[in-house]
Amino acid sequence: MGTQDDEQTTTTGRRTLLGAAVLGAGGVLGLSGQAAAAGGGHGGGVHGGGGLKSLPKPTIIGHRGASGYRPEHTLGSYQLALDLGADIVEAGDLVPTRDGHLVCRHEPEIGGTTDVASHPEFAGRRKTKSLDGVPTTGWFTEDFTLAELKTLRATERVPANRPHNTLYDGRWEIPTFEEVLAWQDEQTRRRGRQVWIYPELKHPTYFREQGLGLEERVAKVLRRHGKDRKDSPVILQSFEPTSIQRMDKLVGNPLVVLLSGASTRPWDFERTGDPRTVADLITPAGLREIASYAQGIGPTLDLVIPKDAAGRLTTPTTLVRDAHEAGLLLHPYTMRNENPFLPAEFRKGTDPDAYGDVFGAYRVYFATGIDGVFTDNPDTGLLARQDLVNR
Repeated sequence: MGTQDDEQTTTTGRRTLLGAAVLGAGGVLGLSGQAAAAGGGHGGGVHGGGGLKSLPKPTIIGHRGASGYRPEHTLGSYQLALDLGADIVEAGDLVPTRDGHLVCRHEPEIGGTTDVASHPEFAGRRKTKSLDGVPTTGWFTEDFTLAELKTLRATERVPANRPHNTLYDGRWEIPTFEEVLAWQDEQTRRRGRQVWIYPELKHPTYFREQGLGLEERVAKVLRRHGKDRKDSPVILQSFEPTSIQRMDKLVGNPLVVLLSGASTRPWDFERTGDPRTVADLITPAGLREIASYAQGIGPTLDLVIPKDAAGRLTTPTTLVRDAHEAGLLLHPYTMRNENPFLPAEFRKGTDPDAYGDVFGAYRVYFATGIDGVFTDNPDTGLLARQDLVNR
């Protein structure tokens, strides 16, 4: 998921994951199966055995893996998301290397997610660039070959929020999209059920202007692996509607348009002079247009239920109803367990590191009829869904 859901990086501690090794597939995955009975089971076979309709609802999507417990966009984070029962793993915020390979990083700037700063041989690569109009200083994937990136190791992106995740700094390298697709196949065979992934095309206009267009590269890799079809277990997403329109012409995969704040403009709109904002895209007419080339939207949770000035939830919007009437799925982002990331009425006490009443928040969001949700804590999401099934 994009940077739009990362504003709150207060100095909160991240609680350690207790009991994950004990729960494993036999515990939490069992809950997923029960919920699937109410909302459709996991598809079988190489291509998902029914496409999007095979997924349980509400679908629990591991945000950058299980990023509440492991450094994001590592095979370790992806693996744990599956072990905790996630229906889909957001395996891959896709950015290119200088030599045209696709790798998985939250942003092209990797100073905050790798140990590149400790490599003196790369000190001269540090630059300031305009990334979607924002001056950004650091090291960028497009200035490295894949071989050079493979000498780096992943680190926790927000150590102030997730100090326990720093235990795993240096353990995993940067995965390529090819490696993720191979991992997906291996996990599908091992688990006896289809594993789904949900890659995001990051900053497509920015990279296209550098001669590193993402869409064609993504389509080529998917075709090579036979995962470019309507029923393929790979959902593609982007914050740029024109990128999704481009993908619609290249592959048959399910496609999702990500939506930030209502007053914001997608960067491709900025560059082409399209005056529309997200508020225009979420009108009934805007949603019908999106439905002409995509199967879903990924809005911020605030577009589903806005907050007031005190951070408390207000009245739900009509977005869920309007999107469903247009034939679109909704997979909002992002549920997290800690107090600072929850609506004010679901926070517990004054400790910014403490978990709040996230199950109460899930109940309210699930009641709107959303089709799924991105979460940093897939195990919590699965339990919340089980609560819904039991009710």
